Amino acid sequence: MKYYIIAGEASGDLHGANLLKALFKAEPNAQVRFWGGDLMQQVGGTLVKHYKDLAFMGFAEVVMNLRTIFRNMDFCKKDIEAFNPDVIIFIDYPGFNMQIAKWAKKKGFDTHYYISPQIWAWKENRIKAIKRDINQMYVILPFEKDFYEKKHNYKVHFVGHPLIDAVNQFRANDVVDFRKKYNLDDREIIALLPGSRKQEIERLLSVMLAIVNDYPQFQFVIAGAPSQPYEFYKKFIKQENVKFISNDTYSLLNHSYAALVTSGTATLETALFKVPQVVLYKANNISYQIAKRIIKLKYISLVNLIMDKLIVSELIQDDCNTIKIKKEFEKVINNPSRALILDNYEELINVLGKEHASEKVVNIIKTQKSFGA
Repeated sequence: MKYYIIAGEASGDLHGANLLKALFKAEPNAQVRFWGGDLMQQVGGTLVKHYKDLAFMGFAEVVMNLRTIFRNMDFCKKDIEAFNPDVIIFIDYPGFNMQIAKWAKKKGFDTHYYISPQIWAWKENRIKAIKRDINQMYVILPFEKDFYEKKHNYKVHFVGHPLIDAVNQFRANDVVDFRKKYNLDDREIIALLPGSRKQEIERLLSVMLAIVNDYPQFQFVIAGAPSQPYEFYKKFIKQENVKFISNDTYSLLNHSYAALVTSGTATLETALFKVPQVVLYKANNISYQIAKRIIKLKYISLVNLIMDKLIVSELIQDDCNTIKIKKEFEKVINNPSRALILDNYEELINVLGKEHASEKVVNIIKTQKSFGA
C-alpha cells in the first residue's frame, strides 16, 4: 500500500521513525512519502519536508509566519494528490495536521491520527473536527481514552506510549563508552535540554547555564538538537564547565544524574530514563498571556499531567529565573526529594501501559484496510 505520513516536530520524527520500522516490518514493499526528519529518513521512504522548516513556537510566532505556513499547506495538498496514498497518517502537530485532515477527508482519503491533539488541554471544541475528519484515532495517554469515549462518544485506540519502546530499545543497545566518546571526566553529569526550536533555546539556555559556576562538583552537558548547528549554541556559552553534544540526547540522559528540561516531550523522556529533573518554560510574553487564559491545565509537564500530581518542579515564565532554578535544582540532587521523584517515576512507568505502540498502530491500520473499513 501507499502511505503518506506528516510529522512536524522532533518528537514526531522519533515516533514516525518507530512507526516506519513497524510498517516496513509488516509490509516490506510499502511505498511511503513523509514530512519528518533525519530519524525517519534513516528508516526509509521519501522525505518531502524536514520539520526544521516547519516548527514555529507560540501564537505570536505562528502569526508572524502565516505566509510560510499557508504555502506549506498548499504544497502538502498538491503532493498528497499527486501521490494518491491509500492511507494518510498524521502524527501530532495539530495546527497543521488538522487543516490537512479536513481537506483530505473531503477528498476521500483514509485519515488516521497517531498521537492525539491535546484537546483535553485547550480548544476542546476541536472534537467536532476530529469526529468529522479523522477515521481512526490512536491515543498514547491513559486518560485520553476515557476523555474521548466517555465524554465525547468517540471511539479511539489506546496503544500505549511510544516513548516506552524508544527508551527501552535504546537502553538495551547502549554499549558506547559515553564519557570517553565526549571527553567527560568522572564527575556526575547534569543534562541541559533547552528544546529544539530556536525560540526555546534563545529564551532558556542562558538561564540554565547561569547556575553552572555554582556547582563545580558536576559537569554540565547541553543536548544539541539535530536541527540547530553548534554555532547557534556557542554564543550562549560563557562558562568553562560546559560541554556540548549534538543529536545524542538519549545517550546523555542515560548517563545523567539530574537535568534541567524545557517543557515538552523531553520531560517524559527524562522521566523514563529515571533522571530527576526541573522543568522550565518561558515563552514570548504575548503568547504566554494568551495561553494562560485559554489552556486549562494544572501542570505543563507531561510527567505531572499523566500522574495528576506534582512529581517534578515546574518553573514557568517569571518564575524561570536563576534563584528559583537553583532552589529546585538543590532538591533534585539531594535526598529525600530526589528519592521521592525516582519512586514516582516507577509509578508513572506502570501507568503508561505496555510496549509496542507502533506495531499496534500498524496492525490496526492494516486490519481496517483488509476489512475495507
